[in-house]
Amino acid sequence: MARRRIYHLGLGGNLGDPVRRLARARALLERNGVRIRTASSLYRTEPVGPIGQPWFINQVLEVEAGLSPVEMLRLAKSIERRLGRIPGPRNGPRTLDIDILLAGTTVLRTADLAIPHPRLAGRKFVLVPLAEIAPRRIHPVTKKTIAALKKASADQAIVERLKRRPSSVRAGANRPLRPGSK
Repeated sequence: MARRRIYHLGLGGNLGDPVRRLARARALLERNGVRIRTASSLYRTEPVGPIGQPWFINQVLEVEAGLSPVEMLRLAKSIERRLGRIPGPRNGPRTLDIDILLAGTTVLRTADLAIPHPRLAGRKFVLVPLAEIAPRRIHPVTKKTIAALKKASADQAIVERLKRRPSSVRAGANRPLRPGSK
């Protein structure tokens, strides 16, 4: 049996119905053997890319899976495609984006994959939800906690927690989801 790893995944989208699409992405992750341990609140976030695009809905998940980082990337990309992602300009509008933010203490740089995510430490739209569920997690390159990175971030983008949590995300951000919940 493959060794189970802990990952922190960033999910986001700004086309169609992103709240519903993020719920579908969580369900597809679970159907593919990924156990969601903790889920942040959903956040409405100001776009980083081209002006005039809709605001994003973002969330961070702490998950456990018997997948290597490359296998997790393949699964994430297949879920993105299944839920309507079409390749487009960097930082442009999208139906769904699933990024591997952290994989425990792993540091990996290949042509296709960089862990930790190379822009994690400077992006408030992932730092805020990540700090909600893992404030004491240490960034394996900067050696700073996620809470410290969030506090030191110069990113001025607006990140607003949604008041209504989706039904698949139980009250209490640090409370794990029930296995098999959709």
